[in-house]
Amino acid sequence: FVGIDENGVPRQASKRSTNSYGNSFRITCQGSDTRYSFAHFGESKRLYVFEAPIDMMSFLTLYPKEWQKHSYIDMNGVYENAVLTALKNHSNMSEVILCVDNDEGGIEAVDRLKDILTENGYTDVKRLAPKFKDWNEVLKAKNGALALPAVPHKRKEEYLKEVSELRYLKCRPDKLTSQIYATFKNGQYKYLAEYALAGSAFFMPKTEQINSECKAFVWLQNKLKGSYKPYTDKGRKAQKQRNLQDCVQEVLHDLKQTVRTREQSINTAKLLYRLADNAVRLSVEETLSVSIQEQNEDIDIVPEPEPCMEFG
Repeated sequence: FVGIDENGVPRQASKRSTNSYGNSFRITCQGSDTRYSFAHFGESKRLYVFEAPIDMMSFLTLYPKEWQKHSYIDMNGVYENAVLTALKNHSNMSEVILCVDNDEGGIEAVDRLKDILTENGYTDVKRLAPKFKDWNEVLKAKNGALALPAVPHKRKEEYLKEVSELRYLKCRPDKLTSQIYATFKNGQYKYLAEYALAGSAFFMPKTEQINSECKAFVWLQNKLKGSYKPYTDKGRKAQKQRNLQDCVQEVLHDLKQTVRTREQSINTAKLLYRLADNAVRLSVEETLSVSIQEQNEDIDIVPEPEPCMEFG
């Protein structure tokens, strides 16, 4: 699969085996310029982005109608170089459709690529997820072959679940310091997140639409879910514990204020919101650790074969 530059000169090439099992291989040829990749460029504003050439070709097989008028490119993984170069060299393209795999790597890549594209001035970015693991698996399923299923992102799903389960507790400013300290000391991270988010809702300035602490709590809860990006949540448990401890110390120091200006109240609300986020992240880490441990304990032990009886 050859990637050419804006002058039609080959700049990049990759090789893929037709065999997906056993001695399969995939390599990027030596001397390749990663700013270019296997692609087709049409006249419309739309660019479809894939992880691999096979995914692109499978997608075009599934949706062949007037395919030539749009643009398509593969990234040889989830690397943005070729996409940014293509957008720079083709001014007609302004809408990006991310068609990456429906697995943990692809789910993380969506948020990361959206952030990178936004930083480069491309804000019209959408996600088109295959029903199965990738577009080749969708094509296989359509033709009656066994297809690999989509792979959920366990950490993201658990984070969204735990945030959804946070309950609104009316904030008592005179008790907030002791509540935060006690729940952190006792490792009660879900309760800590609830107190922190309730505190953030208390200090957050109210508007006509968000005119009560309860409504503010729900708004902040939805903000946590909408802004969570798993690619930013990569630290080990020990690092997340240190992050949470730093947040707790910063919040406890801030809560010592007895009188606040509007700006100081906004800052307090932001600190408490960040504390809630870090508390949920550590709670998720503990939940996933327990789940992995239980799975390991449930692995069946293969019994030793009984000794054979020999007859003379």
